[in-house]
Amino acid sequence: MNTKKFFSVFAIAVLSALIAVFAYSYIVKPEQKIVEVPQQQIPAAQYASLPPTPQLAGPDLTKAAENSVHAVVHVKTISTQTSEYSGNPLYDFFFGPGNPRPRQEQPVMGSGSGVIITTDGYIVTNNHVIDNANNIEVTLNDNRTFKAVLVGTDPATDIALLKIDGESLPYMKYGDSDNVKIGEWVLAVGNPFNLTSTVTAGIVSAKSRSINILTRQQGTLGIESFIQTDAAVNPGNSGGALVNTKGELIGINTAIASQTGSYTGYSFAVPVSIVEKIVADLMEYGEVQRGMLGVNIRDVNSDLADELNLSTAQGVYVANVMEKSGAEEAGIEEGDVIVDVNGEEVTRVSELQEKISRYRPGDKVNVTAMREGKKKEFYVTLRNIYGSTDVVKGSKSFEVLGAEFEEVSNAEKARLRIRNGLKVTEVSRGKLQEAGIQEGYIITKANRVPISSVEDLRKVVEMVEDGLFLTGIYPSGQVAYYAINLED
Repeated sequence: MNTKKFFSVFAIAVLSALIAVFAYSYIVKPEQKIVEVPQQQIPAAQYASLPPTPQLAGPDLTKAAENSVHAVVHVKTISTQTSEYSGNPLYDFFFGPGNPRPRQEQPVMGSGSGVIITTDGYIVTNNHVIDNANNIEVTLNDNRTFKAVLVGTDPATDIALLKIDGESLPYMKYGDSDNVKIGEWVLAVGNPFNLTSTVTAGIVSAKSRSINILTRQQGTLGIESFIQTDAAVNPGNSGGALVNTKGELIGINTAIASQTGSYTGYSFAVPVSIVEKIVADLMEYGEVQRGMLGVNIRDVNSDLADELNLSTAQGVYVANVMEKSGAEEAGIEEGDVIVDVNGEEVTRVSELQEKISRYRPGDKVNVTAMREGKKKEFYVTLRNIYGSTDVVKGSKSFEVLGAEFEEVSNAEKARLRIRNGLKVTEVSRGKLQEAGIQEGYIITKANRVPISSVEDLRKVVEMVEDGLFLTGIYPSGQVAYYAINLED
């Protein structure tokens, strides 16, 4: 009985407590506390400054710049621009139209860059920097000035070699342009806008690039296999150095891709693999010894591969094989696709030109080509432009005349009462300009040999020992004779 009464009392007490709590909460409603948890708010707009977090360091180019800047020089030129005198309106009235007019010579200033490659003062630059220059002056980074002598040029690659009289000069070592990688950091060192010793940086954007600038501006069949970079290059940088991170020369800056004439994105450099061969030839022979396969070629692409049912869409298509050439003797045929030279892959014309340009006439190269889906190997003996394996001596080369020619029309022959002749249509730096020959001069004889074509004149020039004696006539009817020393 007592136990039952105890549990009844306990139950009543618990129930009373619950009723009291419920009544208190419902009637009194005590104040509730809200605990706020702070959260970081990220604003929609932020400053564009870099966050203060550690960043990866870029390449250190200071050593490369220090090693190269003193070997790059400022090249200044003075050339003569000749124009017909037009100040006297009565000239034609007294002397008749078509007569050679008095000519005025005006000095023209030019500038560019160059790279010292030997301690005794040999300097590489672009041919277009010194083209037609009568005076060449070189200024070093320490402000010393030298008069430069032109050793030789190669318009096909736009390379020229100068020499100054110096000793213990800072110079740049050749690097390896073959192993340059796309994306690799490089420096361009030169003198843009006459701002001496300027260094810019970028990466290699492409290799073996052809932009047809040499054929278009130099008027010759250019050999183009440029290193393309995005390093800033402007007018005045021509002839300057393209440098790797070791401070080695890997190219000569030559051209820019621009709609305005100034840097807008890409620049192009002749790779040192070509430069080194050109320089060695000019030092030894005074003229480039260029080995030739003796083929007409074009790039292979998917359209050509489909059209001709080729087994590959890469390589160099042989469109024609020249008679009595090294390629013909080795067995290369029209329709072959060249894919390899001396174990190095070839995928386009510019790569083939670059690799062949490293060799001289008489050198042998191993050429691999695809024919009817199979690889065939050919051992080709390279020849010079005249079809032989002989060394071409600069003093007897036809190119030293420095002129362009065309055959004389029958009407002009009749008017001047001559039976034959070869007209000088353009005179640039060379032996004809030095002798005072002007455009329009018609060569009728060279060393008493009648001249009717370019080949006639070429044969005479190649046979002479030292001097060339020209007989000819101007369109005015004035007969003129010129003696030219080919040995200087």
